Amino acid sequence: MALTVVALGIYFALRLTSAPVICRYAAKGRLKPEVVSRALKTVNILTGIIALATIFLVWGLDFKGLLALSASLLAVTGVAMFAAWSVLSNITAFFILPAHSSFNRGTFVRVIDGDNYIEGFISEINLFNTKLISESREVVIYPNNLLLTRPMIVNPRHKLGTAGKIIPPATDDDKPDVG
Repeated sequence: MALTVVALGIYFALRLTSAPVICRYAAKGRLKPEVVSRALKTVNILTGIIALATIFLVWGLDFKGLLALSASLLAVTGVAMFAAWSVLSNITAFFILPAHSSFNRGTFVRVIDGDNYIEGFISEINLFNTKLISESREVVIYPNNLLLTRPMIVNPRHKLGTAGKIIPPATDDDKPDVG
């Protein structure tokens, strides 16, 4: 019974300490209250699941089932962190983006994808995607995991447009012969 009380105490301590940390990062990133609320709910659910699993372990539930559960959680976590095609990787990126100082609301970014680019102001960071708004007021919805895996220029000196292809500068060989 004492270990159950300790597990519940740790759970409530984590809930109380995680909320100010998330709110601090959200304030730095100028995130909307709805986004902060979703992040807090998700963290509360995850800590609740961990606390429940710990209590089940303390009460002596079957270890075979718990090992299968933990192996499944590790597999899901691996997919979430490393599989670029996964919806889970977008959710994982949702928690990383607000903690990064370059991904503040209102920051102008250029995302480079090979020879192509997309640029705009960060408007919202949602659970699966980020909304960019171009200078011509076009809305671009971009997946969170791609924001973390693609090269990005934050506040570029020259703005190229909303989306397009990067064209290399002309060289002397490209100029026509006059004469």
